[in-house]
Amino acid sequence: MAGGEHDDDRDGTVREFHEAVNMTAGELDKWLATDESAGVGQSDGGESVGHSSGRRIVGLLRTRKADLTDDDLAHMRKVVGYVHRHVAQRPAGDVTATRWRYSLMNWGHDPEK
Repeated sequence: MAGGEHDDDRDGTVREFHEAVNMTAGELDKWLATDESAGVGQSDGGESVGHSSGRRIVGLLRTRKADLTDDDLAHMRKVVGYVHRHVAQRPAGDVTATRWRYSLMNWGHDPEK
């Protein structure tokens, strides 16, 4: 992947991803095993989009930057966009046990951290 701009783009994507995703792979893996995690998000009757994304994020967190594919980077950009949009919609009051927080956590971001 030679070429300064592409490398800068890759580095920026990876940096933004790690800023948006504030849960470790282990924390996210453990969270995804809970009923609360499985119970939120858009779904057509199967696994929700966020839950599926969370499993992918666990893998991305365990992947070395040099081994990331273009598809991985595209998903990382999707995660950053989702987290930024969702954080901006924070509801009033205590969010500890809310679907809003649980959805964000499926995408690797715990707003309580």
